[in-house]
Amino acid sequence: MSSLHLRGTVLPEGDVRDIWILGDRITLRRPAGDTTTVHDGGFILPGLVDAHAHLGHDAATMAFDPALFEAAALAYAADGTTLLRVPGHREPIPAALRDRPDLPRLVTAGPWLAWAGLEDLDEPQTVPADLAAAGVAQALANDGWCKTYGDWEHDRPKTPEPVLRQLCDAVHAAGGRVAAHCQTAEGTRNAVLAGVDSIEHAWFLTPDLLDVLAARGGAVTPTWTGFLPHVDVVRTKPEGPRKDWFLGGVASLRTATVAAWEAGVTVLAGTDSLGHGDVVAEIGHLVAAGLPPAAAVGAACWDARRYLGFPGLEEGAPADLVAVAADPRVTPAALRHPSLVMLRGRSANRR
Repeated sequence: MSSLHLRGTVLPEGDVRDIWILGDRITLRRPAGDTTTVHDGGFILPGLVDAHAHLGHDAATMAFDPALFEAAALAYAADGTTLLRVPGHREPIPAALRDRPDLPRLVTAGPWLAWAGLEDLDEPQTVPADLAAAGVAQALANDGWCKTYGDWEHDRPKTPEPVLRQLCDAVHAAGGRVAAHCQTAEGTRNAVLAGVDSIEHAWFLTPDLLDVLAARGGAVTPTWTGFLPHVDVVRTKPEGPRKDWFLGGVASLRTATVAAWEAGVTVLAGTDSLGHGDVVAEIGHLVAAGLPPAAAVGAACWDARRYLGFPGLEEGAPADLVAVAADPRVTPAALRHPSLVMLRGRSANRR
């Protein structure tokens, strides 16, 4: 069997190494048979990750459209994003899309699940009679995750801590994990104390909550891309509780992004996009918030992959990688111009 050969500075370790690709797997030992060198020099890192994406949903109706999903997934692959976590999707993603070799690998969570007290959300949600049982069912039917809400807006009810705790205990007992939408101080606190694994959007996190989250190996996904386009518009709005809540939440996120990383919480890069999300832009937002460039790249690469259960560039790992000319730990924008993208052992560079 012929193999592909790459040589370069392998990240995050920073050692110059040789990598061979056999089918869909990486080996660090030169295989027998013919080999073709496809990259020599520069920097090689695992494929990028969008840890919070809702691709395939129509922006107007939130209906899931397989054609929209396919187009967005192809764009992700061409940019070097080879792994997507989809924490909330209206209907199961068809196996024909999940299994396509030219589309990113997926970590899904099933439909958004809401506590009955939140059934007046602005858009229709799944409101099960038994939230814990529904969470277990979703985790088992997908990739070990379910997605729920700690809150919605500032003037809506917050999911009580005991309700979230029952959900987390049940999902954890089944071997799964829970992601929760959190954008209020009460909702965020309830979610962290109840045992939620991944705090999505992550407004109003405080040092004591970050310590709790770090102690159990939790994560935060700031989703800067979803908020920053609205900040200037919100600042023009009349003064009032909703304006204070939104601007205060974004301000709290800036502090919490760095504080989470310093506390040992895994920071994940997620775009919250309904289509093709710009992961490199999200990395830039993390840097602008104060994260060191290497940590920001890790949030969209090696750290995110490890948290989601995927290896980096090691023996037997999936053959998903990106090669760039400059060190992205110093210049993250280098990721805009990959010289090579490999997905499932095949070239996925933009055509």
